[in-house]
Order: sequence, then structure tokens, then C-alpha cells
Amino acid sequence: MTADAAMCSRAGCRADALWRIDWRNPKIHAADRTKTWVACDQHRDYLREFLAARNFPVTVAALDAAPTESAR
Repeated sequence: MTADAAMCSRAGCRADALWRIDWRNPKIHAADRTKTWVACDQHRDYLREFLAARNFPVTVAALDAAPTESAR
């Protein structure tokens, strides 16, 4: 891992992040407000499913990709 590489957002994971997970909690965030977690290959689905299980709007894209309009 390089010094400028993003680390996976999963607790205890120190792997390089390859994915961005954009999400929002519609109960407290306006439609134009999103948060971003980053994930390694191993934890991408875990983190996405964690958020989706709470009925949060979620989009997943490669970390180097720009956020999508649906995620904003």
C-alpha cells in the first residue's frame, strides 16, 4: 500500500480501497447530501449490503470514478 492510497472503511481492515460506496440516510440527509465509504474487493459487498439492509440509497463504483448523479 502506498502512503497516498485510501484504506478500506471496514473496521480493522488495512487493505487498499478499490471501490467507492456512496450512500445517504434519507431520514437525516437531504437528497443532495451523500457520504462515501471506500472498500477493498473483500469488503465491497459486505459494506454495500450493510447500508442496503437499512434501506439507504447506495451506489458502488470504482474508486477512481467520479460520483454518479444518482448518488448525489
